[in-house]
Amino acid sequence: MKIDGNVFVVTGAGNGIAREATMHLLARGASVAGVDLSEAGLAETARLADAGDRFSQHLVDITDRAAVEALPAAVERAHGRVDGILNIAGVIQQFVKVVDLPFSEIDKVMSVNFGGVMNMCKAFLPTLLARPEAAILNVASMGAYAPVPGQAVYGASKAAVKLVTEALYAELLDTNVQVTVVFPGAIGTDIAANSGVTLAGGETREAAAEASSYKTTSPIVAGRVVVDALAKGRFRATIGSDAAAMDRISRINPKYATTLIAKQMGSLLG
Repeated sequence: MKIDGNVFVVTGAGNGIAREATMHLLARGASVAGVDLSEAGLAETARLADAGDRFSQHLVDITDRAAVEALPAAVERAHGRVDGILNIAGVIQQFVKVVDLPFSEIDKVMSVNFGGVMNMCKAFLPTLLARPEAAILNVASMGAYAPVPGQAVYGASKAAVKLVTEALYAELLDTNVQVTVVFPGAIGTDIAANSGVTLAGGETREAAAEASSYKTTSPIVAGRVVVDALAKGRFRATIGSDAAAMDRISRINPKYATTLIAKQMGSLLG
Protein backbone atom coordinates (compact mmCIF):
# COMPACT_ATOMS: atom_id res chain seq x y z
CA MET A 1 0.00 0.00 0.00
CA LYS A 2 1.37 3.38 -1.00
CA ILE A 3 1.73 5.67 2.02
CA ASP A 4 2.89 8.97 0.51
CA GLY A 5 -0.05 11.11 -0.57
CA ASN A 6 -2.75 8.79 0.73
CA VAL A 7 -5.28 9.43 3.50
CA PHE A 8 -5.60 7.15 6.53
CA VAL A 9 -7.97 7.11 9.49
CA VAL A 10 -6.30 6.06 12.76
CA THR A 11 -8.34 5.25 15.86
CA GLY A 12 -6.76 5.90 19.25
CA ALA A 13 -4.52 8.57 17.70
CA GLY A 14 -4.34 10.55 20.94
CA ASN A 15 -1.88 8.19 22.61
CA GLY A 16 0.29 5.08 22.49
CA ILE A 17 0.81 2.92 19.42
CA ALA A 18 -1.80 4.81 17.42
CA ARG A 19 -0.11 8.17 18.04
CA GLU A 20 3.24 6.76 16.94
CA ALA A 21 1.68 5.11 13.87
CA THR A 22 0.16 8.49 13.06
CA MET A 23 3.56 10.14 13.35
CA HIS A 24 5.15 7.54 11.06
CA LEU A 25 2.38 7.93 8.48
CA LEU A 26 2.73 11.70 8.47
CA ALA A 27 6.52 11.44 8.24
CA ARG A 28 6.08 9.29 5.13
CA GLY A 29 3.90 11.87 3.44
CA ALA A 30 0.41 10.63 4.29
CA SER A 31 -2.51 12.61 5.63
CA VAL A 32 -4.17 11.29 8.78
CA ALA A 33 -7.60 11.68 10.32
CA GLY A 34 -6.95 11.05 14.00
CA VAL A 35 -9.86 9.58 15.97
CA ASP A 36 -9.94 9.51 19.77
CA LEU A 37 -12.08 10.12 22.84
CA SER A 38 -9.49 12.51 24.25
CA GLU A 39 -9.54 16.03 22.89
CA ALA A 40 -6.32 16.80 24.78
CA GLY A 41 -4.66 13.67 23.38
CA LEU A 42 -5.53 14.57 19.80
CA ALA A 43 -4.34 18.14 20.34
CA GLU A 44 -1.01 16.85 21.66
CA THR A 45 -0.62 14.53 18.68
CA ALA A 46 -1.29 17.49 16.38
CA ARG A 47 1.30 19.56 18.24
CA LEU A 48 3.92 16.84 18.06
CA ALA A 49 3.24 16.09 14.40
CA ASP A 50 3.21 19.73 13.30
CA ALA A 51 1.75 18.56 9.99
CA GLY A 52 -0.72 21.36 9.37
CA ASP A 53 -3.89 20.35 7.56
CA ARG A 54 -2.47 16.88 6.81
CA PHE A 55 -3.67 15.92 10.31
CA SER A 56 -7.31 16.39 11.28
CA GLN A 57 -8.80 15.76 14.71
CA HIS A 58 -12.04 13.80 15.16
CA LEU A 59 -13.46 13.47 18.68
CA VAL A 60 -15.44 10.26 18.23
CA ASP A 61 -16.43 7.36 20.48
CA ILE A 62 -15.92 4.29 18.29
CA THR A 63 -18.62 2.43 20.24
CA ASP A 64 -21.15 5.06 19.10
CA ARG A 65 -22.36 3.55 15.82
CA ALA A 66 -24.12 6.67 14.61
CA ALA A 67 -21.04 8.81 15.26
CA VAL A 68 -18.82 6.33 13.42
CA GLU A 69 -21.25 6.16 10.49
CA ALA A 70 -20.88 9.94 10.13
CA LEU A 71 -17.08 9.72 10.18
CA PRO A 72 -16.37 8.85 6.50
CA ALA A 73 -18.11 12.02 5.34
CA ALA A 74 -16.26 14.08 7.95
CA VAL A 75 -12.89 12.69 6.86
CA GLU A 76 -13.72 13.28 3.20
CA ARG A 77 -14.59 16.90 4.00
CA ALA A 78 -11.22 17.31 5.72
CA HIS A 79 -9.02 15.42 3.25
CA GLY A 80 -11.03 14.76 0.11
CA ARG A 81 -11.01 10.97 0.33
CA VAL A 82 -10.14 7.94 2.49
CA ASP A 83 -7.60 5.31 1.41
CA GLY A 84 -7.25 3.22 4.54
CA ILE A 85 -8.24 2.70 8.16
CA LEU A 86 -6.07 1.59 11.05
CA ASN A 87 -8.12 0.28 13.99
CA ILE A 88 -5.72 0.61 16.91
CA ALA A 89 -7.84 1.98 19.78
CA GLY A 90 -8.45 -0.49 22.57
CA VAL A 91 -8.83 -1.03 26.31
CA ILE A 92 -7.83 -3.76 28.71
CA GLN A 93 -10.01 -5.18 31.48
CA GLN A 94 -9.66 -5.08 35.24
CA PHE A 95 -6.95 -7.56 36.29
CA VAL A 96 -9.30 -10.09 37.87
CA LYS A 97 -10.37 -13.63 37.12
CA VAL A 98 -13.52 -14.26 35.10
CA VAL A 99 -15.39 -15.32 38.23
CA ASP A 100 -14.83 -11.84 39.70
CA LEU A 101 -15.26 -9.81 36.50
CA PRO A 102 -18.48 -7.76 36.42
CA PHE A 103 -20.62 -7.93 33.30
CA SER A 104 -20.31 -4.17 32.93
CA GLU A 105 -16.57 -4.61 32.40
CA ILE A 106 -17.11 -7.49 29.98
CA ASP A 107 -19.54 -5.40 27.94
CA LYS A 108 -17.21 -2.39 27.90
CA VAL A 109 -14.17 -4.34 26.69
CA MET A 110 -16.09 -6.18 23.98
CA SER A 111 -17.84 -2.99 22.89
CA VAL A 112 -14.60 -1.03 22.46
CA ASN A 113 -12.22 -3.69 21.20
CA PHE A 114 -14.52 -5.70 18.95
CA GLY A 115 -17.58 -3.51 18.48
CA GLY A 116 -15.45 -0.47 17.70
CA VAL A 117 -13.53 -2.35 15.01
CA MET A 118 -16.76 -3.64 13.48
CA ASN A 119 -18.30 -0.16 13.50
CA MET A 120 -15.27 1.26 11.71
CA CYS A 121 -15.04 -1.53 9.14
CA LYS A 122 -18.74 -1.43 8.34
CA ALA A 123 -18.76 2.37 8.06
CA PHE A 124 -15.71 2.65 5.82
CA LEU A 125 -15.89 -0.48 3.63
CA PRO A 126 -18.17 1.07 0.97
CA THR A 127 -15.79 4.04 0.67
CA LEU A 128 -12.69 1.83 0.58
CA LEU A 129 -14.14 -0.49 -2.04
CA ALA A 130 -14.60 2.51 -4.31
CA ARG A 131 -10.90 3.45 -4.16
CA PRO A 132 -8.35 2.10 -6.68
CA GLU A 133 -6.19 0.93 -3.75
CA ALA A 134 -7.23 0.74 -0.11
CA ALA A 135 -6.39 -0.93 3.19
CA ILE A 136 -7.79 -2.11 6.49
CA LEU A 137 -5.36 -2.77 9.35
CA ASN A 138 -6.70 -4.08 12.64
CA VAL A 139 -4.62 -4.40 15.80
CA ALA A 140 -5.33 -7.54 17.83
CA SER A 141 -2.96 -8.70 20.60
CA MET A 142 -0.62 -11.48 21.62
CA GLY A 143 -3.41 -12.20 24.10
CA ALA A 144 -5.51 -13.42 21.18
CA TYR A 145 -3.38 -16.59 21.01
CA ALA A 146 -1.55 -16.60 24.35
CA PRO A 147 -4.14 -15.91 27.09
CA VAL A 148 -3.01 -13.82 30.06
CA PRO A 149 -4.47 -14.58 33.52
CA GLY A 150 -6.81 -11.80 34.51
CA GLN A 151 -7.25 -10.69 30.90
CA ALA A 152 -9.55 -13.42 29.58
CA VAL A 153 -12.18 -11.10 28.11
CA TYR A 154 -9.57 -8.73 26.71
CA GLY A 155 -7.96 -11.72 24.98
CA ALA A 156 -11.35 -12.92 23.75
CA SER A 157 -12.11 -9.50 22.28
CA LYS A 158 -8.79 -9.49 20.47
CA ALA A 159 -9.28 -13.07 19.28
CA ALA A 160 -12.54 -11.85 17.78
CA VAL A 161 -10.63 -9.05 16.05
CA LYS A 162 -8.14 -11.61 14.71
CA LEU A 163 -10.83 -13.86 13.27
CA VAL A 164 -12.95 -11.14 11.74
CA THR A 165 -9.85 -9.58 10.16
CA GLU A 166 -8.85 -12.89 8.62
CA ALA A 167 -12.43 -13.37 7.38
CA LEU A 168 -12.36 -9.88 5.86
CA TYR A 169 -9.11 -10.80 4.11
CA ALA A 170 -10.84 -13.84 2.60
CA GLU A 171 -13.94 -11.86 1.61
CA LEU A 172 -11.89 -9.09 0.01
CA LEU A 173 -9.34 -11.26 -1.81
CA ASP A 174 -10.60 -10.28 -5.25
CA THR A 175 -10.98 -6.58 -4.44
CA ASN A 176 -8.70 -3.57 -4.19
CA VAL A 177 -8.74 -3.65 -0.36
CA GLN A 178 -5.78 -5.23 1.42
CA VAL A 179 -6.31 -6.50 4.97
CA THR A 180 -3.74 -6.84 7.75
CA VAL A 181 -3.89 -8.00 11.37
CA VAL A 182 -1.18 -7.02 13.87
CA PHE A 183 -0.39 -8.73 17.19
CA PRO A 184 1.49 -6.55 19.71
CA GLY A 185 3.11 -8.11 22.72
CA ALA A 186 3.86 -6.03 25.83
CA ILE A 187 4.11 -2.39 24.75
CA GLY A 188 5.18 0.47 27.03
CA THR A 189 1.99 2.52 26.72
CA ASP A 190 -0.58 4.03 29.08
CA ILE A 191 -3.30 1.55 28.11
CA ALA A 192 -3.89 0.47 31.72
CA ALA A 193 -4.37 4.02 32.98
CA ASN A 194 -6.45 4.92 29.92
CA SER A 195 -8.61 1.85 30.57
CA GLY A 196 -9.11 2.81 34.22
CA VAL A 197 -7.31 -0.36 35.33
CA THR A 198 -5.08 -0.84 38.37
CA LEU A 199 -3.49 -3.88 39.93
CA ALA A 200 -3.29 -5.03 43.51
CA GLY A 201 -1.63 -2.25 45.47
CA GLY A 202 -2.75 0.37 42.95
CA GLU A 203 -0.09 -0.33 40.33
CA THR A 204 -0.80 -0.05 36.65
CA ARG A 205 0.19 -2.95 34.44
CA GLU A 206 3.09 -0.92 33.04
CA ALA A 207 4.41 -0.18 36.54
CA ALA A 208 4.21 -3.85 37.47
CA ALA A 209 5.95 -4.87 34.27
CA GLU A 210 8.74 -2.37 34.91
CA ALA A 211 9.13 -3.52 38.49
CA SER A 212 9.53 -7.12 37.41
CA SER A 213 11.89 -6.18 34.55
CA TYR A 214 9.43 -7.60 32.02
CA LYS A 215 10.64 -6.52 28.61
CA THR A 216 8.37 -4.17 26.70
CA THR A 217 8.55 -2.74 23.19
CA SER A 218 8.48 1.03 22.83
CA PRO A 219 5.42 2.64 21.21
CA ILE A 220 7.72 4.26 18.64
CA VAL A 221 8.93 0.85 17.45
CA ALA A 222 5.39 -0.52 17.57
CA GLY A 223 4.10 2.35 15.45
CA ARG A 224 6.82 1.74 12.87
CA VAL A 225 5.99 -1.98 12.67
CA VAL A 226 2.32 -1.14 12.12
CA VAL A 227 3.06 1.26 9.28
CA ASP A 228 5.63 -1.11 7.72
CA ALA A 229 3.02 -3.90 7.76
CA LEU A 230 0.55 -1.54 6.09
CA ALA A 231 3.06 -0.45 3.44
CA LYS A 232 4.08 -4.02 2.64
CA GLY A 233 0.50 -5.31 2.58
CA ARG A 234 1.30 -8.03 5.07
CA PHE A 235 -1.39 -10.54 6.06
CA ARG A 236 -0.21 -10.56 9.68
CA ALA A 237 2.58 -9.10 11.79
CA THR A 238 3.76 -9.39 15.39
CA ILE A 239 5.32 -6.64 17.52
CA GLY A 240 8.04 -7.54 19.98
CA SER A 241 10.10 -10.65 20.62
CA ASP A 242 7.49 -11.87 23.14
CA ALA A 243 4.68 -11.79 20.59
CA ALA A 244 6.83 -13.47 17.95
CA ALA A 245 7.98 -16.25 20.31
CA MET A 246 4.51 -16.94 21.70
CA ASP A 247 3.10 -16.97 18.17
CA ARG A 248 5.43 -19.84 17.29
CA ILE A 249 4.98 -21.71 20.58
CA SER A 250 1.18 -21.43 20.57
CA ARG A 251 1.02 -23.00 17.11
CA ILE A 252 3.19 -25.96 18.14
CA ASN A 253 1.89 -26.55 21.66
CA PRO A 254 -1.00 -24.29 22.73
CA LYS A 255 -1.30 -25.92 26.16
CA TYR A 256 2.37 -25.28 26.91
CA ALA A 257 2.03 -21.69 25.68
CA THR A 258 -0.95 -21.09 27.95
CA THR A 259 0.84 -22.57 30.96
CA LEU A 260 4.01 -20.58 30.26
CA ILE A 261 2.13 -17.29 30.11
CA ALA A 262 0.20 -18.20 33.26
CA LYS A 263 3.44 -18.75 35.18
CA GLN A 264 5.08 -15.58 33.82
CA MET A 265 2.12 -13.22 34.16
CA GLY A 266 0.05 -14.74 36.95
CA SER A 267 1.62 -12.39 39.48
CA LEU A 268 -0.33 -9.52 37.93
CA LEU A 269 -3.38 -10.86 39.73
CA GLY A 270 -1.71 -10.19 43.07
